[in-house]
Amino acid sequence: MKKITGLKRKDLLGIEELGKEEISLILDTAKSFKEVSVRPIKKVPALRGKTVVNLFYEPSTRTRISFELAAKRLSADVINISTSASSVVKGESLVDTAKNIQAMAVDAVVIRHSAEGSAHLLSKELKASVVNAGDGSHEHPTQALLDMFTIREHKKNIEGLNVVIIGDILHSRVARSNIWGLTKMGAKVKLVGPPTLIPPFVKSLKVEVFYRPEDALSDADVAMCLRIQRERQTSNFFPSIHEYVKVFNLTMERLKLARKDCLVMHPGPINRGIEISSEVADGTQSVILEQVTNGIATRMAVLYLLLAQKSKVEWGTRRRRV
Repeated sequence: MKKITGLKRKDLLGIEELGKEEISLILDTAKSFKEVSVRPIKKVPALRGKTVVNLFYEPSTRTRISFELAAKRLSADVINISTSASSVVKGESLVDTAKNIQAMAVDAVVIRHSAEGSAHLLSKELKASVVNAGDGSHEHPTQALLDMFTIREHKKNIEGLNVVIIGDILHSRVARSNIWGLTKMGAKVKLVGPPTLIPPFVKSLKVEVFYRPEDALSDADVAMCLRIQRERQTSNFFPSIHEYVKVFNLTMERLKLARKDCLVMHPGPINRGIEISSEVADGTQSVILEQVTNGIATRMAVLYLLLAQKSKVEWGTRRRRV
């Protein structure tokens, strides 16, 4: 295969459209950037002069702050737009908002929106790069990338690993992106959840489906829990939270069924005692906080690979101490 030296695309809209080599390139670049966060001065000049706008139509803590820190550590100028304090409340459409932002000569728009396909829509309208930070229940590509980066740091390689994803698969953009990414990188993915929360489309993918965690965890190298997406549910998909906890909560007893070095992951925010017990979330096998740390390096890699190729700043400048 021909070696890829850069992302030959303007936008990052989803994992489904990325090739294995592109995913590897992002993960390798993230590895190079991770050491920036432990420097006394956490900044490199790779995107100096570039402007990144974070346009979030949904609440977010980790993702928004992570993108902001990633851009600032690359020396880009960052603008955060809260739609509750913008012209959106006056009825301005998504496309009009973005076109007005584009008119201010920005270089990238990071968007989170409740509508599936919103990032794709903007990418067709804007000259600026568009990064999907989550579009409805569709995809959350940078979360999957940071998850794969975290797995690779611990396991050295993703190919051949058994990854179990437990929870609300139906409404989870994280699950979709991870399914695409992990299978492309050679992992064996098992999905676990109530039958009502397993979407029909997974039958066409290279995954196995289970309805009890005990049936899937026996050879797990990674156990990833998902939050119940109650804000996206339009009806009752299981009898009660109590019933869900009884059957699907990742407890220490259930974790003991997995391999001894099984990693425990969660994209956050955690509902302790519902999808995962505190004992497991805070245990020695948990890499949940590492995921947050690695999110900055991964998003630095994405922004760099999309924007630096349009700049005269060379990648080698990242090694210059400031």
